[in-house]
Amino acid sequence: MTYKQHISETIKLAIPVSIGFLGHVMLGVVDSLMIGKIGASYLAASALVNSVLFLILVLGIGMTVAMTPLTAIANGSGNHEECGVILRQGLLTNIVFAVLLAVAVYYIADLLKFMEQPEEVVELASSYMKILSFSIIPFLVFQTYRQFIEGLENTRPAMYINIIANFVNAFGNWVLIYGNLGMPRLELDGAGYASLTTRVFIAVAMAYYVIKSPKYSRYDPSLRFKSINYKMIKKIINIGLPTGMQMFFEVGAFSFAAIMIGWIGTDYLAAHQIAISLASITFMIILGIASAATIRVGNYLGKKDFVELNKASNSSLLIAVIVMASFGVIFIALNNFLPTLFIQDPEVTEIASVLLIFAAFFQIFDGTQATGLGILRGMTDVKNPMITAFIAYWIVGIPLAYFLGVNLDYKANGVWFSLSLGLVLAALFFTYRIRKNIKNYLLNETA
Repeated sequence: MTYKQHISETIKLAIPVSIGFLGHVMLGVVDSLMIGKIGASYLAASALVNSVLFLILVLGIGMTVAMTPLTAIANGSGNHEECGVILRQGLLTNIVFAVLLAVAVYYIADLLKFMEQPEEVVELASSYMKILSFSIIPFLVFQTYRQFIEGLENTRPAMYINIIANFVNAFGNWVLIYGNLGMPRLELDGAGYASLTTRVFIAVAMAYYVIKSPKYSRYDPSLRFKSINYKMIKKIINIGLPTGMQMFFEVGAFSFAAIMIGWIGTDYLAAHQIAISLASITFMIILGIASAATIRVGNYLGKKDFVELNKASNSSLLIAVIVMASFGVIFIALNNFLPTLFIQDPEVTEIASVLLIFAAFFQIFDGTQATGLGILRGMTDVKNPMITAFIAYWIVGIPLAYFLGVNLDYKANGVWFSLSLGLVLAALFFTYRIRKNIKNYLLNETA
């Protein structure tokens, strides 16, 4: 294949994934808009719970992500029977892991009172978090089926389901938060039940699609477990656990950076939230490219076609750099305008406009490191990236952010410079690791 064909194939896979991720982000946006109408304390409680919950949830998401490279490799090698084994054992593994996470979140809800938040916020948050804990199980079931079919190069179903889920969630919020259609007014708890219902819907919809679709019948995607395959479960855990930890280190670093900026001042935290929200939108697009890279690299690894694997890798990185450089130019050109879409406070918008310059700079490296991770996952190389993420963000980024932002009083600029450095280090290592792996593949092939 030519590089032009590789770019076209990657984009074709990436677009539905990116739209699906944006659809999932919109669930949170809609929740915030609808919860905000009943009061600031409810919105604060929602923000507190979702920040804590997401940190825990990424561990489960990491476990499900293991399905994609394993399925892509098995499919590339023509081993359709193994694809079915991966799905069934993945479901078993991820449901057990989901139950453990759900129990942990349920009891962590009682510990929110130690986070020095207002009493009324903690009371609302604790009940809301306990309801959401049950939603972890259907969400990870959805993720398992999703990652399985994405490993088979089918990225559209998750996109459609996530889009429909927004309407299910909004309707559930309208009924349960405000007490419409004769239902009791449950306020924040109503949003929790709506989210739980939505996640049950997406799990059932995805499972039904995979089980009933003729195109997956040869993989025997039913829930009829023939046996427990400990060897396959070990493979899933060996990829999934480091992937989850890598996500935890990255998400945790950015969450802690927000806390650190909160120490500096309210205006700085508001400006940080504006800049990170804009950067998060572009990151959803990169996640689609990274997922497409995992699928295509895994597929070529299964075929043992290392020349095309190299092209798939290079083309994915090229797309990521072009996309993020384009967004970087937009951030620089509109750095004074974009913050005014969120707030009219001149002090906050001025701080945010500077942070967008940092965002424009780190866009390229953020895109490179995220896509690099996707490529490495396709190669099932996940342990070294996990260690690198810990070093880049927690040994270099966060301590430097505290030193520059708090000690030397560079404030939010110092924190963002440090986070950018962490992303640069991660991007450099991941691209080096990719090149090293491909070189080894090609050497082993000619040996």
